[in-house]
Amino acid sequence: MDGAAGPGEGPAREALQSLSQRLRVQEQEMELVKAALAEALRLLRLQVPPSSLQVSGTPAPPGDSSFAAPPGLPPTCTPSLVSRGTQTETEVEFKSSPGPPGLSNGPPAPQGASEEPSGTQSEGGGSSSSGAGSPGPPGILRPLQPPQRADTPRRNSSSSSPSERPRQKLSRKAISSANLLVRSGSTESRGGKDPLSSPGGPGSRRSNYNLEGISVKMFLRGRPITMYIPSGIRSLEELPNGPPPETLSLDWVYGYRGRDSRSNLFVLRSGEVVYFIACVVVLYRPGGGPGGPGGGGQRHYRGHTDCVRCLAVHPDGVRVASGQTAGVDKDGKPLQPVVHIWDSETLLKLQEIGLGAFERGVGALAFSAADQGAFLCVVDDSNEHMLSVWDCSRGVKLAEIKSTNDSVLAVGFNPRDSSCIVTSGKSHVHFWNWSGGVGVPGNGTLTRKQGVFGKYKKPKFIPCFVFLPDGDILTGDSEGNILTWGRSASDSKTPGRGGAKETYGIVAQAHAHEGSIFALCLQRDGTVLSGGGRDRRLVQWGPGLVALQEAEIPEHFGAVRAIAEGLGSELLVGTTKNALLRGDLAQGFSPVIQGHTDELWGLCTHPSQNRFLTCGHDRQLCLWDGESHALAWSIDLKETGLCADFHPSGAVVAVGLNTGRWLVLDTETREIVSDVIDGNEQLSVVRYSPDGLYLAIGSHDNVIYIYSVSSDGAKSSRFGRCMGHSSFITHLDWSKDGNFIMSNSGDYEILYWDVAGGCKQLKNRYESRDREWATYTCVLGFHVYGVWPDGSDGTDINSLCRSHNERVVAVADDFCKVHLFQYPCARAKAPSRMYGGHGSHVTSVRFTHDDSHLVSLGGKDASIFQWRVLGAGGAGPAPATPSRTPSLSPASSLDV
Repeated sequence: MDGAAGPGEGPAREALQSLSQRLRVQEQEMELVKAALAEALRLLRLQVPPSSLQVSGTPAPPGDSSFAAPPGLPPTCTPSLVSRGTQTETEVEFKSSPGPPGLSNGPPAPQGASEEPSGTQSEGGGSSSSGAGSPGPPGILRPLQPPQRADTPRRNSSSSSPSERPRQKLSRKAISSANLLVRSGSTESRGGKDPLSSPGGPGSRRSNYNLEGISVKMFLRGRPITMYIPSGIRSLEELPNGPPPETLSLDWVYGYRGRDSRSNLFVLRSGEVVYFIACVVVLYRPGGGPGGPGGGGQRHYRGHTDCVRCLAVHPDGVRVASGQTAGVDKDGKPLQPVVHIWDSETLLKLQEIGLGAFERGVGALAFSAADQGAFLCVVDDSNEHMLSVWDCSRGVKLAEIKSTNDSVLAVGFNPRDSSCIVTSGKSHVHFWNWSGGVGVPGNGTLTRKQGVFGKYKKPKFIPCFVFLPDGDILTGDSEGNILTWGRSASDSKTPGRGGAKETYGIVAQAHAHEGSIFALCLQRDGTVLSGGGRDRRLVQWGPGLVALQEAEIPEHFGAVRAIAEGLGSELLVGTTKNALLRGDLAQGFSPVIQGHTDELWGLCTHPSQNRFLTCGHDRQLCLWDGESHALAWSIDLKETGLCADFHPSGAVVAVGLNTGRWLVLDTETREIVSDVIDGNEQLSVVRYSPDGLYLAIGSHDNVIYIYSVSSDGAKSSRFGRCMGHSSFITHLDWSKDGNFIMSNSGDYEILYWDVAGGCKQLKNRYESRDREWATYTCVLGFHVYGVWPDGSDGTDINSLCRSHNERVVAVADDFCKVHLFQYPCARAKAPSRMYGGHGSHVTSVRFTHDDSHLVSLGGKDASIFQWRVLGAGGAGPAPATPSRTPSLSPASSLDV
């Protein structure tokens, strides 16, 4: 290169040099094509009698008839000529002998030149001419028959010496170039390798799996993703089929939905506390139980298909009514809101009420008390907030009326008179009279009387109310006042208020809290408890609204959302920061259930303990103890945490934030030992190498940053950058030797990197087919491509995790489900075991260190589920198998 060239000549000169090099390579390839075709014809003349094959104008070359089998093909016999319509393809199988004459070492393909046969896209969806093309296998002509044929040759990885590699590479180029001529682009000429489903165009939700002899090609949104089959796989038919023998059982649910819901906390006759989060209604027994001392135990009602919004407990203290919101299934079809009435002892659904009758969701509900809970009133979330009354035993609607266009926050029957129903919400208290229609569906009537505020200021919201034994009603409002309501004669001086006979007005007012009152609770001794929002105070009131005693909830738990009276003097308090507290006014309160308050994304499990760490949009970093089912500690990150990973020693943990900043914290002291910024875009994945010597950080700026790490994980220094992805990094995994990385990106690329060799991209992805990976969290790859459902658009799977014993794969999808597949999962549309419970997209799944549990995160529902793994592959390493080959083999997948 002439270093004296002017600044304007550099790009032009480089372009000319590139074109010149490509022309030289093409000329060499054409010579190789001619040589390969001549050798093939020579072999055909030697193997086939002249009477059965005549090729005019081509004399038979003299010499030895033996020929070297390219690496990967066994020595076989007769070549075959396969004709399909007007197309003729020659499939040649070679015998072992020295290499073909006329082949010499040639230059490697330049960047941008494809070494794959025509029509084959580079792995990960990119074009083979983009510089990321993958060469085909060494010296192999792709078989024309499907790989499941019994006589399909077994491919073995090459073990040639370094001196032989240039010749093999040139041989590969010759055979690859020959394929350009003998392969046809039509489906009919591919030896019966029909796609399992038709490929869609750009944006299509139909995925396509195209099986070839050495690779599997999958289409996402019309983009091809080529994945090479490991050498130990003779046929895809050898791989396991069917769902795995392992199953999941919901062991524990972390969190409570107090941030944005009401009517969400009650105590059953059994002493169990009932509340909800996501699609699960949790029955929690404080203290003792499976969780150990103080940990309590949980049972779960999982009959709902979408998020639960409200609860009501029957007067018998056993039956429970729970209402869910509307949703959509994975095909976009609406799921209608409904109310379930179920038995808390057996967890069996007794009645399904209102299917098709409610809009958007069930906002509030309540059982009647005067007639032993024969009726249920429901308010939905439609624009008119329809109020309806239902017969609980038969599930039929007795009356319905439009309530108000303003939001309704609470509903309840008068405990002494079931014909009186009260609703409250935005700027209103309504008193309803329900008459007639008992036993006759739809014939009942509901009439409304508005509460008259008179000289008192009308509050913006009235979130709660409670009935007193004397018949009066107490309401708590957004001004911090407790109002006492009673019946009075009609007031003719107040136009537009009251009715012909009587009205409801305010009897007394007491200022109770600074800010809104979120909860009122009538205790067994006749006193009333009120819970404040801004001041976080819990106050006990005696007759005449005289304050008796109070307690303040610590600020980090949030405001009081709900109050329930437990056994004896015990109180249960739900807070707006999704915590459930237990205690009393005299001794104070301590948390028994805690959770996040916003969308979750970051999850990692401890390398040697049953602990895991979570982070999300609420900026909290939380370490959970899976044995005691409790929060070990939490800190405020000040920024959104999106990913995390433990150092193999467990002494430190790395956390990636949404600003390009990443932290390393000591897991014991919680001190930040490292604070680094890489770019200004969010970090999506951080991962330590298995030996703990490196840390890889995947960013939305398309770069993987590599850091050298000290033995204790406390110090790190920049080692290099992996640059080559054309979109943001989504997932990555280290090889077991800690030298290589496999990564996925937002445009469905699969790239491989030689970290130890200087963070270089491995252009020949075929050579990585047998590499063993310490973890498998990449959602794209041969070992897991079968987890993708038919019609996927490329974003349907958020997270994936292989168990440590390499038997199963857990998948988190966009449709609120957790799946369990066999590993390897290399069959299109593989069957799985599917588990619901989350009410939002599932963002992450991880197995604990001994594979005894699986942890899954809900996105916007902020839920954390801990599943117990049951069955053949629950815990412990896989049995040793003598025939196990590197990375993947039929034996390794069938040794369960």
